[in-house]
Amino acid sequence: MDRTPGTGPSARLDRRPDRRRDDRREARAARLDVPKETRRALVRRPQMDSDTFGRFAETFARFMGTARFLIYMTLFVVVWLGFNWLAPGPLRFDDYPFIFLTLMLSLQASYAAPLILLAQNRQEDRDRVVAEQDRTANSRAHADMEFLAREMASLRMALGEVATRDYVRSELRSMIAELEELRQREEEDAEG
Repeated sequence: MDRTPGTGPSARLDRRPDRRRDDRREARAARLDVPKETRRALVRRPQMDSDTFGRFAETFARFMGTARFLIYMTLFVVVWLGFNWLAPGPLRFDDYPFIFLTLMLSLQASYAAPLILLAQNRQEDRDRVVAEQDRTANSRAHADMEFLAREMASLRMALGEVATRDYVRSELRSMIAELEELRQREEEDAEG
């Protein structure tokens, strides 16, 4: 008798429940009147439009780069320090090392940095699109200039073959001179 693992009657018994489960899943999947099994997360993730959040990040980063923000932040820190130095002991909420102020500023910086980076990434994407459009416009303009240069060269060549006003005048003058010479010869021949 063959004693390799995974063969024999016991192995067949071990596989049967898996097969039955798979068969049931296939039968349910084939039927249209049975709802599809969906797994739901215990906690739903909030859905937010990335473009809306990006616009918020850009607005926030733009505000943080203004003099108004620096003035507001400076006034906030000065009021905080002044109150905690000058207020009576029981009213102070952040004594000398100002640990709570440091915590607040660190918290503000920890939120500001990713928002500023997000705004910079969006600006980079816009710059990349504008640069690509500029490259496309430049290549079109270059192709147009080459076409116009070829057309002007062909016009110059064609004008070289076309009779100009001065050329026609000189030809007419030479023909008139020849005609006068012919008439004078005829008159001389007629006289003599």
